[in-house]
Amino acid sequence: MKAPAVSVLPSAVLPIVERAITCEYASLTRSGAPITWPLTPYHDSGTATIDVSTGLTYPAKAERARHDPRVALLFSDPTGSGLSDAPVVLVQGLATVRDADLQANTDLYLRRVLQKMPQAVTGQPWVVVRRQRWYWSRVWIEVTPLRILWWPGGRLDLEPLRWEAPADVTAPPSDPAPEGPASPGWAVPPADWRPRADAAMRLGNPVLTVRDEDGWPLPVRSVGVELVDDGFVARTGPFGAAAGGRACLTFHEHPEVFTGQQNAVFVGTAGAVPGGVHFRVERALADFSLPPGRFTQLRKFLSSGRALTPRLAHEAARRHQPIPTVRKPG
Repeated sequence: MKAPAVSVLPSAVLPIVERAITCEYASLTRSGAPITWPLTPYHDSGTATIDVSTGLTYPAKAERARHDPRVALLFSDPTGSGLSDAPVVLVQGLATVRDADLQANTDLYLRRVLQKMPQAVTGQPWVVVRRQRWYWSRVWIEVTPLRILWWPGGRLDLEPLRWEAPADVTAPPSDPAPEGPASPGWAVPPADWRPRADAAMRLGNPVLTVRDEDGWPLPVRSVGVELVDDGFVARTGPFGAAAGGRACLTFHEHPEVFTGQQNAVFVGTAGAVPGGVHFRVERALADFSLPPGRFTQLRKFLSSGRALTPRLAHEAARRHQPIPTVRKPG
């Protein structure tokens, strides 16, 4: 049965879900390893899903969810939400990938961004925004919550409150998978993870993601972190103290007014140690930070655009659709 077309979220979590600038989105690779990236969440009043998006030119987050729809959203950073004493909220749910109408996706993304973060295009001539089709062309991931845990006031030292969806709630199927081979990777990860680790330590406490006993991705905000020879030791509080197995460690930060973000993501293995979790790094993932400063961002966008624009036609063709046009709302 399809989830009901009304908000099923507990009222205590609605403010942060609706107003958060970023959440930590966790999905599973084909080998079952969790990967977690910060994304902007969107929840429309009267709907049953929490939505995130990824670029058509870098759709790996969506393709992982299409292959295994078990995903998680962690709301653990209230920066920019305007909320004080916000809860930390963990949502585990089923993903529905939407890419059957790329033009509608692009229109929706631009409209939602302008509503939530208008500064993203402030000061840019519209002709420049239109040329950034490689960025604005979108795949949507709609997440139907099945379980929600939250820690009032962000008190991770306490037991969370819990909500479960009715047993008959499920998610609609994803749109059909695109045909043919996906575009190859475009961003080169660093050969040595250690310089990225030094930079990551300036970004605050990371999110550790493992798999829970039922195989779902389980992201947990740490309450402290230490850099060690082979990785990190993170303190996670009681809820994440027994974490183990394949894991991801995600650092990120952004200012109150979202004008850029810094992130560093590592994959490896986790094991419980006294007082925390020992995360052994295998490698760092490619850097997708957007540094502050209009000139620096423009240079980054130009560089990314040169690498990603050739992928736009290929990914649209795989879905038998034209390249979307960036259209100004209203």
